[in-house]
Formats: sequence, structure tokens, C-alpha cells
Amino acid sequence: MDSTALRRLEAIRGHLHSHVSDPQTLLTTNQTDGEFVSGQGYSVVLPEKLQTGKWNVYRSARSPLKLVGRFPDHPDIGTLHDNFMHATKSFQDFKYLGSRIRVDGTVGDYKWMTYGEAETARTAVGSGLRHHEILKGARIGLYFINRPEWIIVDHACSAYSFVSVPLYDTLGPDAVNYIVNHAGVEAIFCLPQTLNILMSFLSEIPSVRLIVVVGGVDENIPSLPSTTGVQIISYLKLVQQGGCNIQPFEPPKPEDVATICYTSGTTGTPKGAVLTHGNLIANVAGSALAVRFSPSDVHISYLPLAHIYERCNQIMMVYYGVAVGFYQGDNLKLMDDMAALRPTLFCSVPRLYNRIYAGILNAVRTSGGLRERLFNAAFNAKKQAIMNGKNPSPMWDKLVFNKIKEKLGGRVWFMGSGASPLSADVMDFLRVCFGGRITEGYGMTETSCVISSMDDGDCLSGHVGSPNPACEVKLVDVPEMNYTSDDKPYPRGEVCVRGPIVFRGYYKDEAQTKEVIDKEGWLHTGDIGSWIDGGRLKIIDRKKNIFKLAQGEYIAPEKIENVYAKCKFVGQCFVYGDSLNSSLVAVVAVELDVLKAWAASAGIKYEDVRQLCRDPGARAAVLADMDATGREAQLRGFEFVKAVTLVPEPFTFENGLLTPTLKVKRPQAKAYFAKVISDMYAELSKVESSPQKASL
Repeated sequence: MDSTALRRLEAIRGHLHSHVSDPQTLLTTNQTDGEFVSGQGYSVVLPEKLQTGKWNVYRSARSPLKLVGRFPDHPDIGTLHDNFMHATKSFQDFKYLGSRIRVDGTVGDYKWMTYGEAETARTAVGSGLRHHEILKGARIGLYFINRPEWIIVDHACSAYSFVSVPLYDTLGPDAVNYIVNHAGVEAIFCLPQTLNILMSFLSEIPSVRLIVVVGGVDENIPSLPSTTGVQIISYLKLVQQGGCNIQPFEPPKPEDVATICYTSGTTGTPKGAVLTHGNLIANVAGSALAVRFSPSDVHISYLPLAHIYERCNQIMMVYYGVAVGFYQGDNLKLMDDMAALRPTLFCSVPRLYNRIYAGILNAVRTSGGLRERLFNAAFNAKKQAIMNGKNPSPMWDKLVFNKIKEKLGGRVWFMGSGASPLSADVMDFLRVCFGGRITEGYGMTETSCVISSMDDGDCLSGHVGSPNPACEVKLVDVPEMNYTSDDKPYPRGEVCVRGPIVFRGYYKDEAQTKEVIDKEGWLHTGDIGSWIDGGRLKIIDRKKNIFKLAQGEYIAPEKIENVYAKCKFVGQCFVYGDSLNSSLVAVVAVELDVLKAWAASAGIKYEDVRQLCRDPGARAAVLADMDATGREAQLRGFEFVKAVTLVPEPFTFENGLLTPTLKVKRPQAKAYFAKVISDMYAELSKVESSPQKASL
């Protein structure tokens, strides 16, 4: 390094010293001889390579010269087992896992298990599995919804070096069958309800030797002939067996596999993302630099534990000794659970926040008169103060917003949103109505969860914040979509991630692993991002023809279009959805002869085919036929189109909507039909915000 570069590096080190735990340590070898430059506020920009000198790698300003791999306050925590051991030593008698008591068929208060009691149960479960000759490295399936036993089993897996494999019940029996076989699962924990599903294909999953029924009674559990090689026992019996035969821990190493998380998939079969203990600890350790919880906090767990979002929430809760209360298992009763639990932390997805937003606005509109004017005055005054960085008058909370806060139990001070983008309007609304800290993050299973999140004190909405201190992010040009790093006013491109949070790869699938991780270790997310003011990341598009709906479900539109192509009315179909909406819409180039024949039989009068396409009855008839076709093809609920626009002209190569191979050009179709898409979502929004739909 020459003297000029050295002086610049030292100057930057001094400038950033307050953000850096160890300014003398650099992570990546290809940057140790280069120049570093301060970023634009929340991020710091570095050169990707010394040879090119291109400044396009962004890191968090909290730790620009060293990617976080461990908790700075507890560098000895390298695995999930270490993390739980830290919690049991620090928070032994604190509340940990809570569930609601059922008395005479009614649901009452929460009953709690302490960290110390959870530690005892964890050891019993792990010892019970070892008693049944389940050995280190065995894959353990978890086939049930969130409840304390899920967490206990996961801790047992960490203590005895088993690999947990969450089985998400909404994937359907075929996907569960595939995952169990693909991962070679040896033991499965399930509920009595999911046991019946497993029994239907038990002969097709030969790797399974033990099934443990959670919440079941031994007398009601079926026994199987010894020739099947499968034993079915209750969770209580396993705990009893383990308690009488305590086995020593077999702690994992940070590089050992902690879990295989299967994505729901969009085409073909699910893919298993292999995540190590080190991956998960790094992600949560990086996230922990941005937020601090305490044992006095209470988290409500209702987001599926089979998803990486809630999984990492739980790791964070353990680190800080937070109490975790579980919902009853029914989303319709979530608000009742929150009223009983009164959580301080609430992590959710845009779909629920959108419902809360619509419900409050509808209540305000229907209240009318003085109440509506008071709400609007309070909202505008408080929003203005927040945007100007000032403390709003407490008067507005007393008059208006404390009543709204009671909807979530009255104590929530931290609200997190993930899985898909939250609209800026809803974000601002939540900040005003609920106060506290409202933050949005962006991530994926393959990065062990969080890639970026909004920083504390950042009042700008409509973005996903700065990089997790445990990774670095760059945007790669996508010239075929006209996104480049030279775009003005902001660079744009595919979001790529590198660092200790990046997964090991897809289980037994080297080809797809190589598709997403390049030779330099960059994970290509498929999302299109833009760097906006302050070094903030904004997600603006999707590279592949795959997208998320607001509730986090992945959609493969071509698959759905191929189903609807079987409808008698459908000549061609363009299915559209985005992560700000929870439903799909479609533009259908109709078979005119079929539509005209229907109109004649229905007595519909029209002057020309355009008028016929706009007829509400015609749209309803086409949508009904598409629904019938979708049901026949067994589309999942979120794959059904909820609104349709009919057009008389076909999609062609000449009008720019088809490729030479007759595939729909999706970006061009999106732009071409932008107004009708907007109109369909506006129509659906009116339905969703009606009094019947907008209740919390």
C-alpha cells in the first residue's frame, strides 16, 4: 500500500472509529491493500476489487471494516447450542415459553415455562432421541405449527448435533413426502392431525424410524407391526424415556449444519437450503447491532417457524432472554391472544399490517363527524412531528392513539415487517398510530434471513435500509432489463450478497447452487435493487419471472397461465401480482367466438367487442370459468386470480407483447397494461376495505 492510500485509509478509520469494533481488522483479503471510502450515511462503499477500483460494494456503517460473525459482547457464542446455554445461565428463572391454558374448553391466561425448565425438557427430548438410536447428524422433521414443543425439539437438535428439517403443512402431502425422502429424515415430530397424513404414505418414506406425536395420548396412538421398522410414541413418553436415560451433549461446531430449510418452490420440487450454525449466529449477531431487547420484553410467535423469518426471531429472543408467547394456532383469534399476552415485540408481514391499516381507516370513516375530524387532526399533527424529527405531543396519544394501541395489547414498542415490501403509506400510518420503533427488513432463506434492515431513527419510508453488518451487498448490472450501476440518479441492478450469512448451498443440488452462488462467493438474489439517498437499499423489481405476494408466497405466473389457458374463454393470459398486494390479477385476450356465443345465450346486448369485454357480466363469467379450471388443476388458494380484464386483441410479436418463441414479455406486458392492472387492484381494494372485510 503506498503512502497516499495509507493516509486515506487512516483518515477513514478515524472518521468511522465510533462505528467499528476493531478498526485494525479487515475481513476480505482482496481489500487489505486498497483504499476505503466513507459512504452516504447508513452504508459505507468499498471497491469490489483493487484492480478495477470500482466502488460498488456496500457495508453497514456500523461495521465497515469487519463483517460481523459473532455477537460482539459474547464472541464465545458460535452455535445455536452455545446461544441457548448462554440464555440458561443468564436467564435461568425468567419466563421463556408461554401458551394459553384450556379449562373446560375455554381459553384462559398464559402458562409459562422458564428458561431453566426448557433446558431440562431439551435435554430429555435429545436423550430420548439418542435412546431410540438416533445418532449425530440425523435429520429430524418438525411437522406442526408454532408451540413450545417446536422450540424444545429445535434446542435438542442443537445440543445433540441433529439437523432439523421443518415441514410446512401448507405445502401439501406430496411436498412433505418429497422432503422427508430427499432429506433422509429419520424421526418426525407431528400432531395427531398430521399423523394421519403421514400414515397415508408411511410405506413411501423408508428413512423414517420414529414418529413422535405432540399433544397425543399413548392410548390413542396406533401401534405398527415391527416389520414396518417404524415406532410411534407420544411426546410425553419420549420425554419420560429421555429423563430416565440422560445422555451427554454432542455439541456442534459453527461449520456444522443446523437446519435444512425447504423453500415452498415455484416450479418443480422444493429446494433445501443448507444453513450452518455459523450462518444463523452471524445473521442474528449482525441484526443485534441494530436493536436491543431485554428479559422484560414479550414476543408473540405466530409466523410459521418453518420459515426463516420466525426462526431467526427465536434465536434473537434467546440471546436477549425474551419471553415468547404462542398463539392458539388460529389467525382469526390472534388479536384475542395479543390482548391476553400484551406483547412488547410484534413481528409480522405486510398482509396483516395492511389489514390493520384497512380496519382502522374503515373504523375512522364509519365513525364520522367529530371523531373522524379529531383522528385526522391528530394523525396529521403527529406525522408532521415525526417527519421533522421532533417528539409528538403526548396529547394525541391520550386522545386518539392509545385506543388503537390496545388492539395489539397496548404495550408494543417494536414492530418489524418482512417477507415482502411494506408500502410507504402503511409504514407511515403504523408509525403514527402505534409509535415506538417500526422497521422493515429484507432477506431470504439462502442468507439465513436478514440482508438489510432500516436503521433506528430513519424516518424515510419505502426502502429496506442498510446492509446487515454481517454481509456486504452489491448491485450487478442487468442490461436486458435496462438496470445498471451507472443509472441516474441512483445505481440499479441485481442484489448480490456475500459474507458469513450466505448458505452452504441447496441440499443434493450442486447445479442450482452454482446458479445462485458465483465463483467469488456472491449470492445472486434475483431481486432488482437501487441505492437511494443515505446508502439505503430499495427493492424495485424481480429479475426472474417469479415474485412474492404481500403474504410472502412465491408465485410462478407461467404455471398459472398454462392452467388458465385451458379455459374456453381464454385465448391468451397474462397473470400479474406484486409484493404490495395479496392477490393475483389477469389480463385475458379472449376467444371472441366463445365470448360472443355466451353473450347471445345470456341476452347481453353490445355495440362492439370492446364494449362486450367491459361488461361486468362477461368478466364475471370468464372469472368463474377460470376459477373452475383452477380448482380442477388444484391450484393453491393464493394462485387463483381475483380480478380479470378482458381485451379483444391477442398478444403478438408485432405489438411487442410476445417473444419470437411466443412467450409473454412480462416487463413489457406490465407496462402496456399498467392502467388496467392499477384499476383492478383499486377495485379489489374497495372490496377488502368494506366493513365485512376490514375487521381486525
